[in-house]
Amino acid sequence: MSNNLGRLFQKKSIANIQKEAAKSPLKRTLGPINLMSLGVGAIIGAGIFVLTGQVASANAGPAIMLSFVVAGIACALAGLCYAELASTMPVSGSAYTYAYGTLGEVFAWIMGWLLVLEYGIAASTVAVGWSGYVVSLLGDFGVHFPAIGTGTDHPATMWATPLVRAVTDDGGHTTMMLSGTFNLIAAIGIAAVTCLLVLGVSESANVNNFIVVLKIIVLLTFIAVGITYINPDNWHPFIPPATGNPGEFGVGGIFRGAAIIFFAYVGFEAVSTAAAEAKNPSRDVPVGILGALIICTIIYMAVAAVMTGVVPYLELASPAPIAVAIDRMALTWANFPWPFVEGGQMNAISLLIKVGAVAGLSSVMLVLCFGQTRIFYTMSRDGLLPAVFSKIHDKFRTPWLGTILLGIMVAVAASFLPISLLGDLVSLGTAVAFSIVCLSVIYLRITHPEMERPFKVPGGIFTAVLGILACLFLATQNFAPMVDHAMKGNTLPLTILVCYAIVGALIYAAYGFWHSKLSKGIDITEDADLSSPADAFRGNIDDKK
Repeated sequence: MSNNLGRLFQKKSIANIQKEAAKSPLKRTLGPINLMSLGVGAIIGAGIFVLTGQVASANAGPAIMLSFVVAGIACALAGLCYAELASTMPVSGSAYTYAYGTLGEVFAWIMGWLLVLEYGIAASTVAVGWSGYVVSLLGDFGVHFPAIGTGTDHPATMWATPLVRAVTDDGGHTTMMLSGTFNLIAAIGIAAVTCLLVLGVSESANVNNFIVVLKIIVLLTFIAVGITYINPDNWHPFIPPATGNPGEFGVGGIFRGAAIIFFAYVGFEAVSTAAAEAKNPSRDVPVGILGALIICTIIYMAVAAVMTGVVPYLELASPAPIAVAIDRMALTWANFPWPFVEGGQMNAISLLIKVGAVAGLSSVMLVLCFGQTRIFYTMSRDGLLPAVFSKIHDKFRTPWLGTILLGIMVAVAASFLPISLLGDLVSLGTAVAFSIVCLSVIYLRITHPEMERPFKVPGGIFTAVLGILACLFLATQNFAPMVDHAMKGNTLPLTILVCYAIVGALIYAAYGFWHSKLSKGIDITEDADLSSPADAFRGNIDDKK
């Protein structure tokens, strides 16, 4: 019994982790610009096209700009820790592998299961939002989806609504109901992303780079045009007075808003999952992580400032708040004849925003699905998941079978489940995962002070401690509403959290515990002669000569 318990806390040696990085069969094609673009591609998406308006109208008001600052600071602290670990252990498993080498196998499994929330469930959430913008854009081209009755005041759009819907009444009680349709559009989007990821990471990165440029142009256009339409009166009061309900305006609303939009910053973590496919991860991964964080925080704040300056914050409760702001500007000079819409005219800026939203959310789905496949690839190589997730395609050099299986699971979730209820859960899992990464830095600084660190966290352990405190604080801002809702009779969010934890524990107990290669003494690295990632990099260069 004691031996079994001891197995739970077995750690991978840092030397073996570095050998894994050196001998990775994944194709090294990503440079610092690709990695930064990968992060920006995931960060600038649902957070700016969907969540910004909802947080402003329900939690923070114009002070949503401060919410972005709070969330950005917490992510920056965690990002610095990620950068140090990624420069030392450039492996595809990212935070999962960091936990395995510092805290032990059971913590690695917990981290991996949290990352399923961070990537898989988040990708499903984004796919649902993507489908809404696609339906709106197709409507502009004369392709309309019928609305179907559901017996309530909440109509559903055929082929763009999950089968199971969560409907909240005026008293805050949530009930489950069948919509009579399913979200085929979201499933198609995930299928397209899955096919792209099977073909290869360099091809996926090239598509992502194009999309990132497109949506940055769209957002900069929105900022440039919107500045001249800002009414400063809409920024008063900058911090709306608290209503008395937890997280509704006041200072509490700023923190609650930061906790919600924390989900939008998941993308920078995806950069570290690509470390095994970076040309020079010790240099490029830190640049990619920190560069993506800085760029996205500045853009987020600028867009939020324009949005709340143009439209009173209470009127931004829309799944497409940027479109609301564009409509409020009444840019008649940008109208042009368009026979497919009512009135026979279309606004060029509005059309550009919708195209940018569809493209932006597409790149988010791409990066989130990419990150999820690489986490499962590494867990499978360790024996904690079935071998199918680490099967590499002979031609494309990608974990193709695992990518397809994960794509199917994400598509099914987006098609059938009420993903909107899982927003807090995604942010909660992300915050806890980030705090474990910060803890890993502290552990390695104490136990392996001699380790070579191409990138070092400024401030060392003190900065890592601040990262833990900041991330756990935001996690409580997501967990507390679940408990509050449960006490008021709405137990669904908390029930989902508990069931998710139980399922994870059962999978580890039934499979991972018995198939762990570490516990069997199996070294998954195939060449013991390679002592560091640098050896592999030199080998890659030699191969190209």
